[in-house]
Amino acid sequence: MVNNNDSEHLNFENSNEPGTSVLAPEFFLKEAEKYPVIDVRTPAEFAQGHIPGAINMPIFSNEERAVVGTLYKKEGRDTAVLKGLEYVGPKMVEFARSAQRIALDNSVLVHCWRGGMRSGSMAWLFGTVGLNTTTLEGGYKAYRASFRKMLAEQKWRFMVIGGPTGGGKTEVLKELKSHGEQILDLEGLANHKGSAFGALGEAEQPTSEQFENDIHDCFLKFNPDRIIWVEGESHSIGRVYIPDQLFELLMQAPLVMYDIDRKLRVERLVRDYGCFDKDLLRQSVLKIQKRLGGQRTNEALEALDAGDYHSVADLTLKYYDKGYAKSLAKRNEPVLVLNEIKDEPGNVARKLIKQFSHEDNRY
Repeated sequence: MVNNNDSEHLNFENSNEPGTSVLAPEFFLKEAEKYPVIDVRTPAEFAQGHIPGAINMPIFSNEERAVVGTLYKKEGRDTAVLKGLEYVGPKMVEFARSAQRIALDNSVLVHCWRGGMRSGSMAWLFGTVGLNTTTLEGGYKAYRASFRKMLAEQKWRFMVIGGPTGGGKTEVLKELKSHGEQILDLEGLANHKGSAFGALGEAEQPTSEQFENDIHDCFLKFNPDRIIWVEGESHSIGRVYIPDQLFELLMQAPLVMYDIDRKLRVERLVRDYGCFDKDLLRQSVLKIQKRLGGQRTNEALEALDAGDYHSVADLTLKYYDKGYAKSLAKRNEPVLVLNEIKDEPGNVARKLIKQFSHEDNRY
């Protein structure tokens, strides 16, 4: 049995005999950098949220698991287990063959919801056909809890980038990344630009659970001794939510504000959104009509019909600027306003690095 406090004891490359072991989430995830992860939960559970990169090999279909669960509650464990075996028996050969195809260096990682019978049974099967198999202690539930533990126990050095809509904050993040800085691109992970127009041109959003898992995956790669640059966001980005614990940390982190000339902001919005179908743009304008006001909404729609995208952008900025001012008032930390930064995003990024990222400690 592997010592859960020392992942180095897990050395499959030098093992001549197949075996099974159990690892706590932090060590399981380190091994996941080398070996494939097999998630044996149902397709519905997997779709709701999974470890990024995991492969779904469900022991039960959604319907089969519902039947087994009902039998467990009504008739007890023994009856449920027998029914489960009835479902699983015909699938065992294909499970084993699939695992052998997936395995790397004759090794796989396996987990279910709580590290119980499903992952244990699959680990036994894989071991029987000669694979080194590691299961996740506490299962997917423990994996989810490990991110909350990581946020609570580690001191993270966030710097939040703030600025008005159309200021190119996402471009600033990308420029920072190109210079070797650590960034957390929440809008990129959410497949949404964070406004009423934010879904345009984006892929389908993940579930909030999967969004959190994808954020977790980013944190596994971060060096906590260095700055993590992140764009200031509302609690929700489209239909997904930033985890409460992370959102509170970001609200307490230093916020660096910069400004960009309004004309440049309008030009950027026209460039980013003017390519979309007018009907889609109309729907987006109507999403904010209550706060934009009847008169401005009508003016924006008339300008849209006339193909005057600059006027549409200018009118909607009045709404977004007012909302952004309110959000600033909710922050717990003083805001650092850099009045001298009024350039394009590439220059903004270089100035931020010069002022805040020091070579001696990469702060």
